[in-house]
Amino acid sequence: MKNFIIFLLILFPVFINAQIKDEDDEKMDYDYMFIEGDSIPQKVVNLNTVYILTDMKFASREDRVRYLILRRKTLKVYPYAKLAAERLDSLNTRLESMKKKSDKNRYTKIIQKYIEGEFSDELKKLTRTEGQILVKLIHRQTGKTTFGLVKELRSGWRAFWYNTTAGMFDISLKKPYDPVNVYEDYLIEDILQRSFKSGLIVRQKAAKEYNFYDLTDIWLDRNSKK
Repeated sequence: MKNFIIFLLILFPVFINAQIKDEDDEKMDYDYMFIEGDSIPQKVVNLNTVYILTDMKFASREDRVRYLILRRKTLKVYPYAKLAAERLDSLNTRLESMKKKSDKNRYTKIIQKYIEGEFSDELKKLTRTEGQILVKLIHRQTGKTTFGLVKELRSGWRAFWYNTTAGMFDISLKKPYDPVNVYEDYLIEDILQRSFKSGLIVRQKAAKEYNFYDLTDIWLDRNSKK
């Protein structure tokens, strides 16, 4: 369990500095802003979507308890999924600049030792369900299943082997994140959006983005028909 999660982690704001007035053109009355890291002034700043969320309602005490347990597990593993996306992005960027295969292999091993030394003890504490949630969240953040990432960056045989090993713990590396069709995944999305809003965890732009209001309408409709 620890080894294949460590492997996955290997593969893997906007601040307004100033506003200027265009005084050279009397007909223009626009405010411009400089965005950190960009020398070109902008008239529009794209902000993250902020959802106004109502209180969750549960049909029973058992449903509420299950939600709270899922919340605890989701918040525990989300930072690892976030890290996987960051590592994947930085790894791909660095590898693209390397021409020699030996340099690429050496760099990958350096990152592996760093990850093992920093996160090994924490990853050993993950339960089976936490591992499966992590697999789903890695898909949410990277846009690829963990099986697909291993297959793409290593080999088909290595991907099969990791999936078989994970299967011993009832974990599938092929399982996608699907809040449209899987109710538990919708609850995970609910937990994430509420936690982003409260500042409990830091939002990272996900490769798999969903309109949370649309998801809520879908599941309200489905649950009303049961």
